[in-house]
Amino acid sequence: MDFIEGEVLYFNKPLHWTSFSLVNKVRWLISKQLKIKKIKVGHAGTLDPLATGVMIVCTGRATKKIESFQYQTKEYVATLFLGATTPSFDLEHEVDEEFPTNHITRELIEERLQQFIGTIEQIPPVYSAIKVDGKRAYQYAREGTEVELASKTLVIDELEILSFQLPLLQLRIVCSKGTYIRALARDIGQALSSGAHLTALTRTRIGDCTIDQCMTLEDFEQLLKLPQKEP
Repeated sequence: MDFIEGEVLYFNKPLHWTSFSLVNKVRWLISKQLKIKKIKVGHAGTLDPLATGVMIVCTGRATKKIESFQYQTKEYVATLFLGATTPSFDLEHEVDEEFPTNHITRELIEERLQQFIGTIEQIPPVYSAIKVDGKRAYQYAREGTEVELASKTLVIDELEILSFQLPLLQLRIVCSKGTYIRALARDIGQALSSGAHLTALTRTRIGDCTIDQCMTLEDFEQLLKLPQKEP
């Protein structure tokens, strides 16, 4: 593999790792293998620490391809807990409010999901890396400072119920760049006249790259140890 000329690597991001940590680890492993101090490494599309799944990592001159990967359609499998919210809309924070769920049926969910299919407006989560006046939104949130985030236009192509048994709802979501699945969980909870937050999230596809094509960091370390074939 020629990491300087450029390689496109497909990883299954581990749970609790930040996207930045994964890129840093890959950069360190390559630098150690090639015995060099610097090499360009970047990723196409951030995943939250509590999410797993497809992350495209580019090295060397292949980092020029990152933008094209970022605009490709993404697919997720998300598990929502209905009837409770958290400040971050996932398990990063404790439940802050509870709501009734007795009225929620599969038929109601199917009906309300229709309003999220197509081109929609979405307000990003307050716990996000979006910059407001040069400062990250999550920094304001951690300080307890309220900040108004502008809505973003995005596209959701598919929303499919994979399983439903109160309080858990599992969905398959196909969407455009910039979609916050945590914010979608929040909005679905509100559409059901209840509340919701994510308990699990896996990105299963970016473009044509599916999760079964991805390697773990352990796979990559083993790959680096293999003798490289002469061109």
